Parts: sequence; C-alpha cells; structure tokens
Amino acid sequence: MRFAQESAKIKKHPKMRKRFEPQLLLGQLPINETPIPLKNRGSLTALGAALKEIFVQPEWNEKIFNILEQKILSNKAKTGRPGMNLWQIFVLAQVRLCQNISYDDLHDMANHHSMIRHLMGVETEFGYEKIKFEYQNIVDNVGLLDNATVLQLNDVIVGFGHSIFKKKEEEALRLKTDSFVVESNVHFPTDYNLLFDYARKSIDLVSKFLKKYPELPDWRKINNWQRSLKGMMRNLGRANVSGGKNKEKRIKEAAKNYLSKATCLMKKLEKSKPSLPMNDKKDIVLHLELDRFMGLLDKQIDLVYRRLIKSEKIPHEEKIFSIFEDYTEWISKGKSHPNVELGKNTAITTDQFGLILDYHIMDHETDSQIIIPIANRLVIKYMISSWSFDKGFWHPENKQRLTEFVPQVIMPKKGKRNKSEQEQESQRSFKLLKNKHSAVESNINELEHCGLDRCPDRGFEHFKRYIGLAVCAYNLKRIGKKLLALEIERNNLLQRPYKLAC
Repeated sequence: MRFAQESAKIKKHPKMRKRFEPQLLLGQLPINETPIPLKNRGSLTALGAALKEIFVQPEWNEKIFNILEQKILSNKAKTGRPGMNLWQIFVLAQVRLCQNISYDDLHDMANHHSMIRHLMGVETEFGYEKIKFEYQNIVDNVGLLDNATVLQLNDVIVGFGHSIFKKKEEEALRLKTDSFVVESNVHFPTDYNLLFDYARKSIDLVSKFLKKYPELPDWRKINNWQRSLKGMMRNLGRANVSGGKNKEKRIKEAAKNYLSKATCLMKKLEKSKPSLPMNDKKDIVLHLELDRFMGLLDKQIDLVYRRLIKSEKIPHEEKIFSIFEDYTEWISKGKSHPNVELGKNTAITTDQFGLILDYHIMDHETDSQIIIPIANRLVIKYMISSWSFDKGFWHPENKQRLTEFVPQVIMPKKGKRNKSEQEQESQRSFKLLKNKHSAVESNINELEHCGLDRCPDRGFEHFKRYIGLAVCAYNLKRIGKKLLALEIERNNLLQRPYKLAC
C-alpha cells in the first residue's frame, strides 16, 4: 500500500527537466546512432557531426550539461511539469544560428528534419507516433539561455575543438583580433520619421485603453491623428529630397505644419492622460509606457524644431537612432559601402585553426579601448605565441601590456614610426604574421552568413545572446568539418588495400 502511494506521488510530480531522455520509447532512435552523411558538404551536416561527437564523449557533454543545469535548473523546483530537455535546447539554439533561420523555420526543422530530430533524441522508426514541438515551446526554451551562459558554452566548445585540431596539447596559439558591425533590426532613422514613430506608439497605447474602456471621451477621431501625421511626415520627406527653387523655404513650411500637428497631439495626450483608468496591473504598465513615449515625443519635437526651423547642429550624444532598439549606435568606419551602419561594433579573436576564442560587444567603445579586457580573459586561459591586430587597435599602453605576456605582438602603429619601431615592423616574422592577419576577414564573412549581418531579436540582452550563439554555431560547424574530413580520410585508408589487391 505504501509503495503504491509513493509511486502515485512520483507519477503526479515528475522531475521537471532532464539532460536528455535516457529511457527510449518503443521505436525511438538513440542519439549516438545519428547517421551523418559524409558526402554532404553543407553547414548543417558539419554541425550535426560536431554535436554528435560532443554527445558521445562524456568529458565534453558533462561540461555542457553542467553549464545548462546551472542556468536553467538552478532555483527551480525538482518537481512539476516536464519541459524540453537540456540537450534539445542546446541543439535547437545551434541549428537556428548555423542556418541563419527564423523561429518559424526552426519549428519546421524540429518537427520534420530527420537528422535534427535524431540528434535531439525524438526521431522514431516508421510506423511509430512522432513527438512534435509547438512553436512557442521552442521560442521560450531557446530564450532561457543568456549571454553569460553562452560565453561559458563557447569556452567548452573551443576546448573540444582544440582537442581535435591540435597535434600536441601544449601547442601555442597564434591569435588574430578584428572588429565588425552587427546591425540591429531598425529602419534608417531621420528626425521626422522618429517623431512619427513616437507619436504612433503614443496613439497605439491610447487605443489599447479605448479597446478596454470604450466609454472614454475625446478620442473619437483617434485614427485621423495617425493618418494626418503620416501625411505630413511624407510631405516633409518629399520636400527634403526634391530640388528646385526655394527648397529651404518649402522644408521649413512642411516642418512647421508637421510640428504644429505633433504639438497639438502632445497637448491632447497631456490633457487626457489623467482621465485614463488605472484599475489593474495592465493599466499601470500602459500608463508607464505612455509616459515613456510622451517624454520621447516631446524631446523629438524639440530636436526637429532646433534642426529644421532654427538650423542648429544637434550634438551626436543627444540623438536617438531607434524607438525600440535604443542601444543602437551610428557607426561610420570610413568605408565606401556601407558608409554608415546601425548596430554595435563587435570584436572577435580567432586562432590558427579558425576557432573564435572570444567575442566582445562594444558599448560606445573604440577598438583601442577593448584590448586590455580581452587580454585579461585570454591570457589566463591559453598559451599564446603571437597576437595580431590592425592599426585601429594601436595604443602605446596596449602594446606595452601585451608584450609582457605574448612573445610577438603584431600591432602596426598609427602615424609616423621612430627608428626602433621601423626596424621592428621590418622584421620578416612581423611581416609574415601581419600578412596572415587578413585571414580573420574570412572568419568574419562566414560569421555574417551565420546570421551576424543583422540581428532580428529584440532588446540588448537578446542581441548579445544572438551574437554568442552565432559564435558557438560557427565554432561547432568548423569542428564538424574537421571531423568529417578525418572520417573520410579514415574510410579511404580502409579501402586502399582492397583497391591495391584489385
């Protein structure tokens, strides 16, 4: 009787998450038997080979699972509804960035791609019922990872890669560091289209109140406000890009009409805001959001007035480049195409095997300001024989600090060189490593094909996680290619005696 009661409790309160499903269902295929096609040279095949190898080697899967458990299972009850297991979360996070796909495509692959399902441990033989995943289930579970967790995962992946690439464990690394821009998902900002964005969002929030409380007064023609403002914004845009006589006069006239309408909206919002209900938590959130957008609207009205009416030059620090992705920076790197990028500068550090050891997302920083933090992270982890940079990273303190730990620092000086610096940069070893530095550009190009050309995720924390997952997927794909090459070579060696005998 007592045993039956305990069994009932266990069934009623199962453990929430597992590392993976050790007890296979009838017809379910084991992960370690996932077939990896050797003749397919696609990125997904390489990723699959690396993931399978990590899973079958206890040394590495233990480290991966420990990191995931610390993030996902800490402060969680051991009982409750079972969720997606840790291995499935890890696989789906890597597949999304390896293929540079949306969550909709990831949902389709999780339910219909045989190799991915086999790697996740949910694929079954023909005739057996298939396990399916819901779209929101995938989004919520992959979203459990954060940038700090992904940084730890990348360290494990790099260690796994070195165990495959390195011929000797004590082999020193030759590092290369360069930066590029990861764009955020924003439209090109102008003063007048940002003003419309703030006005539109303020009107949208009032519309939510009206939907909940239809009896609210004074907003019978709420849709007309948005249409009028949009028309005036377009008139100002046309006046700004068109030529002809009296262009400046036409711009100022269109700007005055636009600002007059926006100011009237601002006054109406201020007048009616006290009458908007505050009956529950949802109403309080709407009030806080409305306060935020009204403040931004008021600020943008002032910026447009100063720039277009008073012809002032607005200081860069006062400008806002996105209504939602407020972390976005205006970055001009002196290139002809594109001459301006909107996002964040990101520095990556690669080794001679093409693995990315470290990534650093710059927050209003320059290349020369980030060297010491990167060096502090890498010097304690790896044995480094050389480290190369371009001129953008040059600073006397940077070179002095790095030479204390790294035998060869390739950091060309900006501007004129003195005699000793000229001699140092004329050495054959310096020139060879400087020429090899350009290999990091191909790594950046491959990263951009992994999704780091433009980040679709919203919010700075999700932006950082997206970059980290792209780096992990890139490293796994590179490791997988090496594993496939080794397997093909092994198969060729096995077939060679037979061919000779024939």
